[in-house]
Formats: sequence, C-alpha cells, structure tokens
Amino acid sequence: MNNKVVKNRSGSTVDPFNRDVDVNAGYLYTTGSQLSSRMANNRLTEAAMAAVNFRGKRVIDIGCGDGTYTIDLFDRGQPISICGVDPAQKAIEVARQKSSDRSITFAVESAYKLPYATNSFDIAHLRGVLHHMDRPVDAIGEALRVAPKILIIEPNGYNLILKLMERLVRYHREHEEKSYASIKLDRWVRSVGGEVLSRQWVGFVPMFCPDQLARLLKRIEPVLENIPLIRTCGCAVYIMVATRRYGIKASTE
Repeated sequence: MNNKVVKNRSGSTVDPFNRDVDVNAGYLYTTGSQLSSRMANNRLTEAAMAAVNFRGKRVIDIGCGDGTYTIDLFDRGQPISICGVDPAQKAIEVARQKSSDRSITFAVESAYKLPYATNSFDIAHLRGVLHHMDRPVDAIGEALRVAPKILIIEPNGYNLILKLMERLVRYHREHEEKSYASIKLDRWVRSVGGEVLSRQWVGFVPMFCPDQLARLLKRIEPVLENIPLIRTCGCAVYIMVATRRYGIKASTE
C-alpha cells in the first residue's frame, strides 16, 4: 500500500480518510459497533441539539465525512435541509448512499473556499473537523460568511490524556490530529468577526474503550460534567456556539 500522505488544494490531509472508507466502508468511529463509540457520539449529538435549535433551518455541515453525523443531525434536529461538504471523495460517495430520500445533499468541497453565496445557510455545523486542518481560522471565517451562526464541536485541548494520544497513538498521528484549548478557539472566532454565545465541555466516554469501562464512565458522566475544574480539564469535547459580531455584505454573485 502506498502510505504517502497527499494534501488537496485546501491543505487538508485527505488520504487517511479515503483509506478509512476503503477498509471500513466508512470511518472507524462511525461504522464500528463498539459500545463506547456509540455512547460518545450520541453524547455529542445530544449536546449539539441542546446548544442550537436546528428545526426548520438551512444547515451546512462542514467536514461531514461519511455522512453519519449529518444524517443523525437531520433526523433528530429536523432542519429544512442540510448541505454536507468534505474534501474526501470516497467519504462523500458513502454519505450519498446513506442519505436515502432525506433533504440532504453532499459535495466534495474545500472548507476554505465554499462555493456558496454569503448567508446561504442559517447555521454552519463543524463537528470534529478543525483539529485536522492546516488553516482552521480560515475555515471558521468561511463558515461565518455562509451562515450567521456556527456550532463548533472539537476535542478538548485541555485534556492531557488526549494530548498524549495525539502524539503516541498511530491513528491520531496518521490523521494529523491536534486539539486546541478553548481559549484559542474563542480567540480565533473573534479574530474573524465572530462573538461566542455559549460554551460547554461534555463527554467522559472515550471513542474506543472496553464496554465495561464505557458503562461505568457513562453512569458518572452527568456528575463529572457539572464539576467545574474536572469538566474543563477532563471532558473529551468542547462545544461552542458563535455568531457574527458585525454584518458581512452579502455576495452579489
């Protein structure tokens, strides 16, 4: 197998994700039946639903991957439509097969230069994508251009175990994962004209762990999420909702 890492014109590392689709017919953490992955992903979707009202909205899912989260968001959030974009061609092919007759479209696009007019959407959803990017600030700015409100879901950069995994675990290294502290994400949003409306830290069940440990962590998760220091430094994920601080002139194209 050719393990050369290739970057597309947006600078995103795409090859590892296309290989994931070849091996798993989707991404490892979405297609596997492991209990911990199902629990962790469900917690993130629950938190997204609590953070933003998607009902009747036009949504763009930036970095939609194989479409698993996009479809979950559509079914549970009930937006009027979703456009999912991702640079990984093979992931988009899988996503299109999954979408059935839902009002969802999928396209291979760069998050740095979206082919949509300003204000084409009501909400931009970015779940677990910025930590794979070379230019996350540009992606945030583009998200705020096409939608006045954004929801960002990212690995918690304050979590020391996660930082070690990014350096030591092969999967994390191959996918060039690099989590960021919430203070940095907030600063990035402000730098491109955004204002943070809400923030929260959630999740104590790792994506991949034994079932018995997953069940134990799930039982104590609600308690841990409500202890300030433990929540900020121990939760797996940071979730932020932001809006434009000032207007952006609509495109005339």
